[in-house]
Amino acid sequence: MTALPPTSSSGSGAKYCDHAAVGVLISSPDGLLAYERARPPAGIAPVAGHVDQHGGPEQAARIEVAEEVGLTVTSLDLLLTAWRPNHCRRPTSDGVGHQWWINRARTSGPIRPSAQEVRAPRWLHEDQLQQHAHRTAAYAEGQLSEEEFSAKPGLEPVWVRFLHGLQLVTLPDDVLSLSDKVL
Repeated sequence: MTALPPTSSSGSGAKYCDHAAVGVLISSPDGLLAYERARPPAGIAPVAGHVDQHGGPEQAARIEVAEEVGLTVTSLDLLLTAWRPNHCRRPTSDGVGHQWWINRARTSGPIRPSAQEVRAPRWLHEDQLQQHAHRTAAYAEGQLSEEEFSAKPGLEPVWVRFLHGLQLVTLPDDVLSLSDKVL
């Protein structure tokens, strides 16, 4: 079987999934920086993106922060790594999921959100993160349709377990398992 090119198909400019992703938590006294994703999948999330050809997870984290919210990373601390079976909008020839590197970053500069990737950037305190986690749980439990969740999203499902593991949100194990099913 011939592998697909790592970044684009012949002439189309479409990027292929490299199954490697970074997430970056940026905090201030006002909370955790998050935004509604302007591209699928629906959800409210911190900065995140594929590693692609950025030279590795640390460099990818720095580049994604600059691309998505216009900030400069001044320091970066790896918090966790994990494989998550989340779907990707990019084409792939070999399965579903991503190896994630979740980092905490200190940044400088003003927030300059990318109109292509970011809607409604905001600082969320833990109680607000928890409210968004409950909305994602309602979606996972079938209480909200995909259309309702897309119109008024909760946390992007892949982030529920990460933020739970980092003790920023709390959900029962059965709800976490349901949230895994809507990845």
